[in-house]
Amino acid sequence: MTEEDLTSDGTDGFRQQTLRFSILIANYNYGRFVADAIDSALAQRWPFVEVIVVDDGSTDNSREIIATFGSRIRTILQSNGRQRSANNAAFAASSGDVVVFLDADDILDPAFAPTVARAWRPGLSKIQVQMKRVTADRRPIGIVVPAIASAPTPEQVRDWMTSTGEYPTPPGSGNAYSRDFLRKFFPIGEDCDSSTDSTCLALAPLLGDVVTVLEPLAEYRIHGSNDSSLKASPDRFGREVARAYLRHGNAAAACDQLGLPGPRANCLRRGRHLLQLRAASLRLAPRLHPAIAGGRWRTLADALRSLLPYGNESVVKRLLIAGWTVATLIAPRRLARVLIDRRFARSG
Repeated sequence: MTEEDLTSDGTDGFRQQTLRFSILIANYNYGRFVADAIDSALAQRWPFVEVIVVDDGSTDNSREIIATFGSRIRTILQSNGRQRSANNAAFAASSGDVVVFLDADDILDPAFAPTVARAWRPGLSKIQVQMKRVTADRRPIGIVVPAIASAPTPEQVRDWMTSTGEYPTPPGSGNAYSRDFLRKFFPIGEDCDSSTDSTCLALAPLLGDVVTVLEPLAEYRIHGSNDSSLKASPDRFGREVARAYLRHGNAAAACDQLGLPGPRANCLRRGRHLLQLRAASLRLAPRLHPAIAGGRWRTLADALRSLLPYGNESVVKRLLIAGWTVATLIAPRRLARVLIDRRFARSG
């Protein structure tokens, strides 16, 4: 960087005009959706955008659809290795300052890139925006994620992550990551979760600043086949609990390797969203419940402790979460199923 590159206050503000975006799309058998995702990436109102699509061994018509975009995108075809492998390949081929892992069934608003660019500054790990939940045919459901009224500071996000293992964040497509942040741990190893989101979202508050833009600038499709769908089978809750503990372990190891403070050892016992997943897992598929998360008595104790004023939830929300968790854990099995179905009715 030269002196000419600096603004009058000594920052590299010039990069807000010259930031290069890499929008990376990992696709597997989403032929019915992937064209919308690619179109939304190409429609960004920003001059410096590269779009890289990795088809991860699809067996539907995905590759034929991807081929119709020709030289407007860079295409990588590989045998099926799951999302982590596909995004590792996409990141290695990319060159942007800002990296977006756009799920093949999601859509970016054309204003996504310019909005992120306006908020960009040194020291960021990511900028996150809100995502609108929509149906498979893109009809709004009336929910935005994260559903928060005010943007938290990076310091608040970091404190919540270190003390509870959670913070308000959108799914993967609603995040724009700094390349400098990602190169600290990419390629993501096989000891990490197969979902790229897990690693990136967990490490973002620990390795840099997370800035939140309260604008719904992406669409999160709910179509029943989402990997995040908790209603797909009873063991999905236990799977998500196990993922949380895997994320925690990997984040702690990465911070230790980099000589940075990591999440607290028992912080996952204070995570209120995870608390609800633990309760659902214990009632729906107790034999598959991860032992590391503890049984019913520990979960009951953590439900009562969740009433204490830590994290970002309001008093009313803390009461609702604690009450639902206790009721779910002690109710007859049939009533517990009803409580779980109602709580996670819109989970995807």
